Amino acid sequence: MIDLRLLREDPDRVRASQRARGEDVALVDSLLSADERRRSSGVRFDELRAEQKSLGKLIPKATPEEKAELLARAEQLKADVKAADAERDAADAETQRLLQQLGNLVHPDVPVGGEEDFVTLETHGTIRDFGAEGFEPKDHLELGQVLGAIDVERGAKVSGSRFYFLTGVGALLELALVNAAIAQATEAGFTPMLTPALVRPQSMAGTGFLGQAAQDVYHLDKDDLYLVGTSEVALAAYHMDEIIDADRLPLRYAGFSPCFRREAGSHGKDTRGIFRVHQFDKVEMFSYVTPEDSQQEHKRLLEWEKQWLTSLELPFRVIDVASADLGASASRKYDCEAWIPTQGKYRELTSTSDCTEFQSRRLSIRMRDGKQVRPLATLNGTLCAVPRTIVAILENHQLPDGSVRVPEVLRPYLGGREVLEPVAK
Repeated sequence: MIDLRLLREDPDRVRASQRARGEDVALVDSLLSADERRRSSGVRFDELRAEQKSLGKLIPKATPEEKAELLARAEQLKADVKAADAERDAADAETQRLLQQLGNLVHPDVPVGGEEDFVTLETHGTIRDFGAEGFEPKDHLELGQVLGAIDVERGAKVSGSRFYFLTGVGALLELALVNAAIAQATEAGFTPMLTPALVRPQSMAGTGFLGQAAQDVYHLDKDDLYLVGTSEVALAAYHMDEIIDADRLPLRYAGFSPCFRREAGSHGKDTRGIFRVHQFDKVEMFSYVTPEDSQQEHKRLLEWEKQWLTSLELPFRVIDVASADLGASASRKYDCEAWIPTQGKYRELTSTSDCTEFQSRRLSIRMRDGKQVRPLATLNGTLCAVPRTIVAILENHQLPDGSVRVPEVLRPYLGGREVLEPVAK
């Protein structure tokens, strides 16, 4: 959540952020009004309680005539204090409810607009000209079937649409990707983490995934637990309700977990293969830093993502995501999109978001900086979302006979194998 003091001091900035997100601007005025009621009712409660305490000291010393009048006033004050307390609690609850609906403040340099209004910052690698090489590229599903690596038919039989099996070299390729990604993250100073896939409501809400993203979240009603869509949730909540000494920052974690997404609203999109699925594995980077260092850390996370995609020898571009396409927690987000030959376009493989103090305020994570205790900043960045990375590798590194060249960085994790060969039928 944002700082209420900032809202009071510069409401126009918050209105502009809401407008850029395409969200309700009137929410800002409703929140300002609720906050004013909360503060004024708090002042009234304090005044009545002070009078009540003073009266309590006068009654024992009063004459019989005065005591009757004071006791009557005490009864009235008791009722007034109870009413003021209820009014304060109601105003506070309303303020918090509205505050939870407000997205993070959009960074001023973020391009304004919807999904297609991003700005391309960089392009890397060379897109292959398959026509010049003399063959038509196969898509990842056809390649996966030829290699005995992907089985979506049995995935659908067992679990329904958008589920799949990785088999044979497909399973080995996932393990190679995960191990290589964790190795890179560890070398960069991240602490490897295996995180829970089920979290409590306060963990999911605290990271901002029960607002606009709630429709994509799986909820287990019987247990009141949520299946995470990213290990960002568990990594953010890891230090919930804690105060961290500033000299321990930055704290960097690389979490590996299964991820679950309902993909609500994606009917008809990417229905073929394993590009958009309900369950997948992912290596996620997560950082806790001082607020003053969050923008630099954001650039560092992007550099680590670029290093990873370059090591996989994939052509990709970096985009500055437009304001209305940001998640509620993100102040700014960069995506790395890899070229998918059979789609003839770039598709998102990784993203990194600067969430500033938004999540730490919701999760009550603070830093002790000398005598001062204040919120810190959190950031996240995908290192390897496995299925989409497999899609990009198979399509970009395919050979005319249906085999696939293995990027050098993965070979040590595949027993030195340089090529994935088609299996005999």
